[in-house]
Amino acid sequence: MADNAQVRELVSKCMQARDRAYCPYSRFPVGAAILTAGGAIITGCNVENASYGLTVCAERTAIQRAVAEGHRKFTAIAVTCDIRDSFVGPCGACRQVLIEFGTDLVVYLTKPDGSYKETSLKELLPLPFSPAHLGK
Repeated sequence: MADNAQVRELVSKCMQARDRAYCPYSRFPVGAAILTAGGAIITGCNVENASYGLTVCAERTAIQRAVAEGHRKFTAIAVTCDIRDSFVGPCGACRQVLIEFGTDLVVYLTKPDGSYKETSLKELLPLPFSPAHLGK
């Protein structure tokens, strides 16, 4: 579990990442910031492609960057978009990618004003298919 200062930094960095999103087709910028078990914060934003199926979500960008930098254990992730009147969670594909690295991830759903709602990956993806099902 992150302390208050870490949560504020995580939320701030996910909003900064949202501002770097490449989304000329949907015009729906998303930012994510994931907290590693070692305390590092790795960010990601959505990156769209004219071949829509090749678009990558912010959460997956953050996870892939973190893995490429040698991280495998995570404690929290903050996610934001431009929707102001409700908290928006990761898409199903991102939930599945996140579960690959453990079910105990704390998720901060963040509005553009910086307010957030704390939830968990377990709550967002009940009865997941995970590495445990493959005997790993």
